[in-house]
Amino acid sequence: MATAPTAATFAALLRAEGLTVVEEGNWQTHNRNSKGPWGPVNGVMIHHTVTSGTAATVRICRDGRSDLPGPLCHGVIAKNGWVHLVGYGRANHAGLGDPDVLAAVIDESALPADNQASTDGNRHFYGFECENLGDGKDPWPAAQLEAIEKAATAICRHHGWTARSVIGHLEWQPGKVDPRGFTMDSMRSRIATRLGTKAPAAPSLPKPVKPSVSLSKLIAAARSNPKAVGTPVTYSGVRTVEAALVNAGLLAKKYSDGHFGSITVAAYAAWQRSKAGGGYTGTAADGIPGKASLTKLGAKHGFNVTN
Repeated sequence: MATAPTAATFAALLRAEGLTVVEEGNWQTHNRNSKGPWGPVNGVMIHHTVTSGTAATVRICRDGRSDLPGPLCHGVIAKNGWVHLVGYGRANHAGLGDPDVLAAVIDESALPADNQASTDGNRHFYGFECENLGDGKDPWPAAQLEAIEKAATAICRHHGWTARSVIGHLEWQPGKVDPRGFTMDSMRSRIATRLGTKAPAAPSLPKPVKPSVSLSKLIAAARSNPKAVGTPVTYSGVRTVEAALVNAGLLAKKYSDGHFGSITVAAYAAWQRSKAGGGYTGTAADGIPGKASLTKLGAKHGFNVTN
């Protein structure tokens, strides 16, 4: 959490980091401060413009659109790596975003998934719009990526922030995809290296947990359902096995209903007779699961077998 420097100091910070800075018109006083506060500032947000051509891009980001008045950022980072300053103060770039993401930026901790849009990002972030069509095909020249790295580093260096204070629009507001064409983890790594600090580790994803199917409970369900004597035995693992039989092409999806009825028995018998299921014949392929055939089905279709 910090107070933004003066506009003149902001431009000087960027130049000190080795950037070519172009000051566009009255950028130092061009802002949306009349519509709300700017600050305390907490981080840097990176965007792509979905535009082509530096002159047109700078004009749009400075003047805005009929539905979104400018400035739309503080600096436009062109494909040649030059930074065009178009505004300073509150700018229409971040919109409403996730308060948990803001908290993580302030704490410089791992970012949570952005699933809310309730917090005013225009108040809390510096914004850089980067000239790119945002279609995943328009290239990001090396000079432009280096300029993004340098601009974010300059601000982090001034405030004493780490690379975790730099985020993409897609990490802030649900539904946004910018910047598209490089990852923010890779950019944060570059910024950390420039700052001379250890790159923040990308959050580790939990290993997927396979479902488990109890052989004894499955057998009980298989033996009771076809006979329909009294109340058939139900077991949640039946759906797992039926899904595997559907994937194997042995059971129509409409019959995957959680009941090990005669149609499921017939499908499982077909699995037992198949080469993949063990190649069983006669009474060994009666459609009642056995340990060997069920283990083979689980290995092929993603579940574990317990007793």
